[in-house]
Amino acid sequence: MDDSGQVNTLLLLVSGALVLLMTPGVAFFYGGLVRAKSVVSMMMLSLGAMGLVGVLWVLFGYSMAFGKPLIPGWLGDPFADWGLQSFLGMDGSGALHPDANGLAFAAFQGSFAILAIALISGGIADRARFGGWMLFVAIFVVVVYFPVAYWVFNLKDGWGPALGVNDFAGGTAIHINAGAAALALALVLGRRIGFAKGAHKPHSVPLVLLGAALLWFGWFGFNAGSAAAVDGTAVLAFINTIAAPAAGIVGWLVVEKLKDGKPTSIGAASGAISGLVAVTPGCNILTPWWALVLGLVAGALCAWAVELKYRWGFDDSLDVVGIHLIGGLFGTLYIGIFGQGIGLLDTGSLHQLGVQALASVVVLVCSFVAAYAIGWVVEKTIGFRVRSEDELAGVDLALHGESGYVMADGGVSDDPVTEPDYALTH
Repeated sequence: MDDSGQVNTLLLLVSGALVLLMTPGVAFFYGGLVRAKSVVSMMMLSLGAMGLVGVLWVLFGYSMAFGKPLIPGWLGDPFADWGLQSFLGMDGSGALHPDANGLAFAAFQGSFAILAIALISGGIADRARFGGWMLFVAIFVVVVYFPVAYWVFNLKDGWGPALGVNDFAGGTAIHINAGAAALALALVLGRRIGFAKGAHKPHSVPLVLLGAALLWFGWFGFNAGSAAAVDGTAVLAFINTIAAPAAGIVGWLVVEKLKDGKPTSIGAASGAISGLVAVTPGCNILTPWWALVLGLVAGALCAWAVELKYRWGFDDSLDVVGIHLIGGLFGTLYIGIFGQGIGLLDTGSLHQLGVQALASVVVLVCSFVAAYAIGWVVEKTIGFRVRSEDELAGVDLALHGESGYVMADGGVSDDPVTEPDYALTH
C-alpha cells in the first residue's frame, strides 16, 4: 500500500471511531430528554443496539450491504463473506495478511449501521421493553437496514447510485430510514400515559448538551469520512458540517423565540442536530453558502415539525420524526435544486429532484411498513410496551434493577439531585 492508501485507510479508521462515538452521544442526548426514572432504560436501548448490530454486521451484515450480489441492484449474499473472511488474506501456513483498507471500510460502515438503529429508539422512550426492542432490532436490521444500505451505499451495484441518487452519507439510509421506523413504532406502542404538550420535560439539560456535542464531533467522521479519501470532497464535507448545524441553531432559536418567547438550550442543541441531519446527504456537493441556507431553513422547519405530534396525536417521544425524518427529507430533496452541477439552479432540469424524491419515498415506505409489521408482531408475541404500572413508576428499576441517580445514603432518587432552597434551610 502506498502512502496515499495508508492515509486514506487512516481516515476511515479515525472516522469509524468518530461515528461509533455518536451512539453513546445519542444515548446521552436521549437520556437527558426523558424522565429521571427512565434514563438508564433509554441509554440501554442505544447500548443494546450497539452490541447486537455490531455482532450481526461482522457476521453477515457487511456481506448483505457490500458483498457479492444475491439479487443484483438490491441485496448482497449474506453468506458470501461470513465473518469478513475475504479481508483476512490467509496464506498456506495460516498466517494473516489483512486487507487494511477493506477492513477499515467495513468497520466504518458498521458504525453507520449501529447509529441508524440507535436513532429509532427515541420514538419509543419511557415505554419500551428492552427484550422487545432487542428482538425488533435483530429483525429490522436484517430485513431493512442491510438491504437499504446496499441500495444506497453500494456504489458498484446499488440501484440508488445506478439511478444517480446523491446520498453521500445517509440522508435516506440513515435519517429517513430511522425517522420512518420511529414513527411506525410510536404508532404500534401508542402514546405515553399523560401524553400532552409540556407534560414530559427533559430531566437533565447538561446530558442533552453533552450528547449533542458528541454527536456534532462524531458527525465530522460521518460526513468527511464518507469520502473514503483525504481529498477536496472530504474537506468540503467537513466545512459543511460546521456551516449547516451552526445555521441550524440560529434557525431553530428564531422560531422558538417567535413561538414561545424564549430561546432554550434544548432548542439550540436540537437546531444543531437538525442542520447536521439535513446536510448529511449533500455535504459533498453543496457550497458552504448553500449549506448555511440549508441549515437555517432546516432548523426552522424542524422546530415547526416537532409540534406535529401534538396536532396529529402520535407520541414520537424525542422528536425522531420531526428532526430526522423531516430533516432527512428536506436535505435529500434540497440537492435536487441547489446541488452543484446537478440541481435545478445549475441544470434547469427537475430530473435530479425527481430522482432524490423517488429514493426518499422508496426508503420511507419500506422502512415504515416493515417497522410497523415487525413492531406489531413483537408486541403480540413477547410484548413490546411495558406495563402501565411500570411506566408510571419508572422503567429503570422494573427493567434493569438500576437507577440513574442514587443518593449518598443509599436511597434511590426519583428525580435528579437539586440544590436545597436557601430560604428553607436558613
